[in-house]
Amino acid sequence: FFLHAHAAIPDPLWSRGLGDVYKRQVRIYTDFGQIEILLYDNTPYHRSNFIFLAKKKYFEGTQFYRVINNFVIQAGNSDNISISNKRKNIGKYLLPNDFNKGHFHKRGAISMPSSSLDNPYKMASPFEFFIVQKKDGANHLDGNYTVFGEVIKGMDTVDRIASIPTDEIDWPINNVYINKVEIID
Repeated sequence: FFLHAHAAIPDPLWSRGLGDVYKRQVRIYTDFGQIEILLYDNTPYHRSNFIFLAKKKYFEGTQFYRVINNFVIQAGNSDNISISNKRKNIGKYLLPNDFNKGHFHKRGAISMPSSSLDNPYKMASPFEFFIVQKKDGANHLDGNYTVFGEVIKGMDTVDRIASIPTDEIDWPINNVYINKVEIID
């Protein structure tokens, strides 16, 4: 466990050897198409966490559960008990923030939301992520959430997901699933 800001964080990459330290690209398969993401080298906790969860097949069966057209699509959660069980088996932890790495919430940025717990250090929830869909970005989020990658292919898929009908809490009327996350480089 890595200790940061009074919280124990499993350190999946460093505690298990170098393994996939240089892996930088992932492909997300959704009901609407594929999204390819480049993970940034200088956000190692977020990058290694995303790869760790992909290798654990955590994201399979999760949903895009918060969809706001012309803003973001947020994924990595579900109302299915199997996802809750996956989280329980992986363990409870938060990721330290990495705000000052020169990355911004531009269109296509991938970022992690902060935990909803009492969180003065703005540590990230490791299981969820969002993709900025807004054409001119979402710079008001800079300094509050860690940008750890960007979409390099598949923004048309992001736009299709962002355009679907949602309910009053931004959950899609028809669920949009992540079917698979594949490490491609």
